[in-house]
Amino acid sequence: MPFVAILLIYKCRRRHLAMDKNIEDFLQAQNNFLPIRYSYSNIKKITRNFKHKLGEGGYGSVYKGILKSGNEVAIKILKQSKADGQDFISEVATIGRIHHVNIVQLIGFCFEGSKQALVYDLMSNGSLDKHIFTNECDKFLDCKKIYEIALGVARGIEYLHRGCDVQILHFDIKPHNILLNQNFTPKISDFGLAKLYPTNHSTVSLTAARGTLGYMAPELFYKNIGGVSYKADVYSFGMLLMEMAGRRKNINANVERSSQIYFPLWVYHQVNERASVGMEEAVEEEGR
Repeated sequence: MPFVAILLIYKCRRRHLAMDKNIEDFLQAQNNFLPIRYSYSNIKKITRNFKHKLGEGGYGSVYKGILKSGNEVAIKILKQSKADGQDFISEVATIGRIHHVNIVQLIGFCFEGSKQALVYDLMSNGSLDKHIFTNECDKFLDCKKIYEIALGVARGIEYLHRGCDVQILHFDIKPHNILLNQNFTPKISDFGLAKLYPTNHSTVSLTAARGTLGYMAPELFYKNIGGVSYKADVYSFGMLLMEMAGRRKNINANVERSSQIYFPLWVYHQVNERASVGMEEAVEEEGR
């Protein structure tokens, strides 16, 4: 038994060393195109020893920080990668090289073995889901603001698909990944699942489905209905729009009628039957 344990530890250690080398090789190769590289001690100083936590998720934790310039930042401390560092590489390789008003700005990063962090501009109004899935009056967005946010997200997606020297497919468009600055300008974030392809590729190859259930295009699951392309992001954007318009999650078991559990299907049936789609909040807002 002790021998087996030692062997497992050895293999695990070798795997981590290989992953670290994989990431470091990438960083060295892309050195001229990358944002600022911070040491882990710098990260601790910027966050005042991780004093103010903003949130937490499957990826890790996010902390508020202040740079020497006085600018406020959000620092994502990543959990140990399960994908040979590809999520970290994807994030740095994509937003580290692009600049657009509707895409979150990566200011810098930290990589010291298992200590990995990403430094972004702070989005003071948080993520979109906190504003469309709430009953709190101070977070309620009127129809004009909802429209402006939707338009901004669409422009960001179009830039990823057509505005860069490569085609960037996000694969995880959803309310949680749309951040809002102090003016409620939307910024697409979290590029951990993103993939880069040549601009002339109409379809792309994937070894496994990517994304979040409820927002993933059918072709990511069912290969026989068509190839995967930029349209996967467009599908996710459509599901996002549905939630923005309905101000509810597309799948909600706590509704009065079972027919409304899956919101897109309910809307589809309403439109098919030429029935009205109730939008009380929108009517009230426009009547003011």
